[in-house]
Formats: sequence, C-alpha cells, structure tokens
Amino acid sequence: MKQWVPSLAWLYRKPGRRKRRAFKASPPVILSGGFACLILLGTLLLKIPGATEQPITWLESLFTATSAVTVTGLVVVDTGATYSVFGLTVLAVLIQAGGLGFMTFAVLAAMSLGGHVGLQHQLMAKEAMHQTSLANIGRTAKAVVSLALTVEAVAVVGLTLTWWGDKGFVDALSEAVFYAISAFNSAGFVLSPNGLVDYASSIPVNLIVSILFVIGGLGFSVITNIAEKRRWHDFSVYTRAILIATLIINVLSVAIIWLLEMNNPATFANLSIGDQAMAAWFQATTPRSAGFNTVDTGAMTEASAVFTLLLMLIGGGSMSTAGGIKLGTFIVLLVATYAFLRRREHVTLLNRTVPQEIVMKALAVTLVTLTLMFLGIFILMILNPLPFIDITFEVLSASATVGLSRGITADVTAASQVVLVFLMFAGRVGPLTLAYFLATPRKRHIRFPETDIQVG
Repeated sequence: MKQWVPSLAWLYRKPGRRKRRAFKASPPVILSGGFACLILLGTLLLKIPGATEQPITWLESLFTATSAVTVTGLVVVDTGATYSVFGLTVLAVLIQAGGLGFMTFAVLAAMSLGGHVGLQHQLMAKEAMHQTSLANIGRTAKAVVSLALTVEAVAVVGLTLTWWGDKGFVDALSEAVFYAISAFNSAGFVLSPNGLVDYASSIPVNLIVSILFVIGGLGFSVITNIAEKRRWHDFSVYTRAILIATLIINVLSVAIIWLLEMNNPATFANLSIGDQAMAAWFQATTPRSAGFNTVDTGAMTEASAVFTLLLMLIGGGSMSTAGGIKLGTFIVLLVATYAFLRRREHVTLLNRTVPQEIVMKALAVTLVTLTLMFLGIFILMILNPLPFIDITFEVLSASATVGLSRGITADVTAASQVVLVFLMFAGRVGPLTLAYFLATPRKRHIRFPETDIQVG
C-alpha cells in the first residue's frame, strides 16, 4: 500500500508561471468608486488651511466637495467668503470633472497615453456615455471635452466684458471663469450669498448663464447630433423629441412661473415687465438643470415651489450635466401612458416604436428615484422641525442634483447633511449604476403561467 505524500511541486514552480489574478470589478463599482475617490480628494484639498479664509469642519468640506463633484450646488457655507483663490480653483476643477463625467476623463487619459481601452472598460464607458456603439466612445469623449471648453471660453469672454467696468479685468476674468464652469456643468455654485439676485436686471448675465446651463442640460449626444446633421429631418428621433419637449416645457414653465409670481412683492412685483419676463425665463429653466436663481427662491409662493419640484424631478437630457429622472425618461412615460389610454398595442414616438424594454427601464428609473426621494423626505422630517415644503424642496434638489434651496441647507442637523451628501451622490451615480444593470439583462429559461393582477 502506497503511503500518500503531499506534493511539493509548488515549491519549485517558477514565479513567472504563477497565474495572475486580475482585479475584476463591475462597471458600476468602478464608476461609483471613481466619483467617491474624487469626492475624497476634494474633501482633503478643501480642508487644507490655505484653501479657506476661515476654518471649516470636515463635514462642511465633505458636503462642499460632494456638491461640486455631483454638480449639485447646495452649500452649507458662503462659497465666496469662505474659500480662497486656491479653494475656488479646487471647486472649479471638481465641478468640471464631475460635470463632464469621470468616464470621459478616464477614456481620454487612456487614449492620450497610447493605451488600448479594453472591452470591459469600453462597455462601462458605453453605459456612462449613453452610447449605442462602442466605436463612438473615443470620438464622443473628445467631443465632450472640446464642446465644453469651447462653450465655456466664449462665455468667459462675454462675462469678462460685462463685469470689466465694475470689477476690473482680473476680478472680472476670474469670476467669469468660475461662473462659466459652474453654469455649463449645471453646478449652480455662486460667489455671493444672494446668488445672481444682484444681476436680475442684467441682460448679458441672464442670457449667458441660462444659455450655458440649457446647452449643458440638453445632453452631449443631442449637441453632437445637431452639429453633425444640421437638418431637422436628419436628426435622430431622440434629438427631435428632446428639442420639442424642451421647447414645450420651457414655454409652459415661463408662463406658469410668471403668473404665479407676478403679484409677489418679494420676487416679481417690484420688477419692470421686461425684468419680470427675464426672471420668469431664468426661474423656469434653471430647475431642470442648474441651481442658479435671480430671485429669492425661499420667497417664492408655495405653488411655485411645488411646480419647481416637478421641473427638478424631470431634469435634463441623458448624457448631460443635469440630473433628475432625465427628460427622455419623462417622454417615454408620457407616450406609454398615452398608448395605454388609447388602447394601442405598441408605444410610439414620432412614428417610431419604443421597445418594451425601454418602457420598463423608464418605469424602473422613475420608481427607484421616487423611492430614494421619499426616504430622504421621511428621514429629514424626523430629524428637523421644519416645514414640509422646505424639506421636500431640499431633498428633491439634492436627489436631482439641482442645487436650488429655500434657505435651510445650513440650518438642518449634521445628520441631515450627511443624508443630503448620500442623496447627492446617489442622484449622480445611481442612474448610471441602474442603467448598467438594466442594459445587461439576464434571460431566464423558465417561464411561468400568466395571471391577472388588479391595478388602478
């Protein structure tokens, strides 16, 4: 009988022959980790004594960094008075990186180093950039950065010329750069505690800032499609749908906000007709993407606040700097509801059939977002003795990464600010993560019998 002797061959195995185990992580983990690392880096940089004019807490640093990376715009300290030139520079870099997207910079970095972007990373970038073709990723990444820098440069020139006479060239230029980055990336960060209220009557400031966040909120795929095709009939169905929906929503929103606020002495009543029209335009377009304001948001009527909640929930286009459930999702929900009410078998949009998978994806994104918002409202109502409308407004603004506030951000408890940090992070990264899982379906080979469930 042979006695068993353990093999010692592994002792003589050459190191080079050992099987290397590559670290594998799913695209959602890498995307979330990238944003988390960027937030952590920003938190550390903003806590450096030279980054602030006065000491800030770790929570204030974390809150600001998260708000910048997620391009939200909610703040717990006065940005202009608290941060030094270095601190404001860090904020601008965080906003730019968060707005253009972690994956855009990752793809460009790999390409600039001459590396080859692997299939797994291509799939990850494809989901992050909402592309249907892997071949378009590199071209899209370059187009994103080129478009952002070009539009921001033009805005910097316009704002510098506008403020040069009052602020001097150096201050005008530095503020123009900060506001151009903040506006195009729909961040809503401002250098004054009054927001842009001091410029409510300034036509150049209103137009430049609003055009920036409207362009950023349309989505890069829409902008590039317009630049390439240049003719309405050649635009994709998605581009035409986004443009039509944006026009309709903006027109209706301007009219509704104007009617609700025209007799409010704290907002529109003391403005001229022209300034009222300009303020109505600004307050109607900013909730779906940016967090800027030219009137006191906290002084607006509760009816206007409720309507603003709807606009924040809708958000902007996919692959944009805006948040919310996205305008494309809202459009799919509308046409799906219309098809059901008309007893139609298929959901159609601009004479094209919308696949059932897209409809289900829209429903899932909306339900997850609403659940997140409900939990945030519920927790903050427990932690803070504040009006329901103010808490709801704050939670939706954080979850939709808008940044508008009724003035309670700095007044809520520390635990509430931690909750808002999570909501901002989830609002920015969550849709990407959810989109990845929904875009990689797993077929089941078992089919169960159908049943009837009563709904409605």
